[in-house]
Amino acid sequence: MITLYKNLPTLDLHGFDRDYARIKINEFISDNHIMKNKKIIIIHGNGEGILRKTCQKTLKNNKYVTEYKINNFNSGETIVNIK
Repeated sequence: MITLYKNLPTLDLHGFDRDYARIKINEFISDNHIMKNKKIIIIHGNGEGILRKTCQKTLKNNKYVTEYKINNFNSGETIVNIK
């Protein structure tokens, strides 16, 4: 597998429910905004898409997120650009 983003801060949501995932995503983004990291990775997995949908909805509503997209090389993770 090609890993282009291996040195970026990463949050793994495996095993989280929707509500806890939403909280952890917002905390992770806030922490990385404070640390001035401009790009992060959120691993949500593939499965039934519940965590992916929760992740995308949370990212859409977060004021620090400028852009996000599913990783072309791994559809189980989302690449996020933050302010």
